[in-house]
Amino acid sequence: MKRTASARLEFDVDGPAEFVLSIAVSRDHAAAAPGTPGATGAADRAGTARITEEALAVTQHGSPLEVRELHDHHGTLLHLCDVGAGRVTVDYRVVVDGRLDEPGVDELDLVRYRRPSRYCESDTLSPTARAEFGGLEGRELLAAVATWVGSHLAYVPGASAPTDGAVQTLLDRQGVCRDYAHLVIALLRGLDVPARLVSVYAPGLSPMDFHAVAEAYVDGAWHVVDATGLAPRQTLLRIATGRDASDTAFLSSHGGRVTVAGMQVGAVADVLPRDDVSTFVSLG
Repeated sequence: MKRTASARLEFDVDGPAEFVLSIAVSRDHAAAAPGTPGATGAADRAGTARITEEALAVTQHGSPLEVRELHDHHGTLLHLCDVGAGRVTVDYRVVVDGRLDEPGVDELDLVRYRRPSRYCESDTLSPTARAEFGGLEGRELLAAVATWVGSHLAYVPGASAPTDGAVQTLLDRQGVCRDYAHLVIALLRGLDVPARLVSVYAPGLSPMDFHAVAEAYVDGAWHVVDATGLAPRQTLLRIATGRDASDTAFLSSHGGRVTVAGMQVGAVADVLPRDDVSTFVSLG
């Protein structure tokens, strides 16, 4: 499978700030071709997928800004840069050939991703999870949670606030992809199933945007759970992985106030498989 993803972001900044961008494809997800951002050491960790093209540019007032690169957990690639007041433009494009093997398992992750977190209040929702899904395991559990969340929420762009967590989402019965994923994660953790959030590029998604899905550890492996059903899980490209949206935002900034002035995200694949919520799918 060949997948191409891109993002063009424009921000207005009212004073000096530090940008932390998380829009590049994860380095645990694909090996980078020599000369592409993050290429060093990536091939040692990658499976069969390969980045054949990749470019990132951050500009302000027509001039390129210096970008520093950091590697976070699970291969998440962060790009840091210092900006001044005015319009900042970010352009990213990547082409990935092939699919990666299933993500690895770290025992510490199985501890970390069973705990409640900022947007996934699994301790509060544990009684609900046990009442609705008690006795279910493995594939049957993931399919049941995805179907339940998908049927209890309405996908309404702009309906949720950036600070809403899983509890508020369940009360409001509406939200966007990150809200669906937070509720899935909270319910699974409430059953002591490790679950985490992944930001992704999603070929087949409509309307196109950055997408968020859950990843759950059952039957000895990590599997994708997407209660929105808006894109085939087989096409997804991992960007960032963490406890919830606080770990996976496409931009974190420190300093001057930042306003999103424009955003265009694209993702296509040469094949769009038919997805089935009852089957296991791993990001790859």
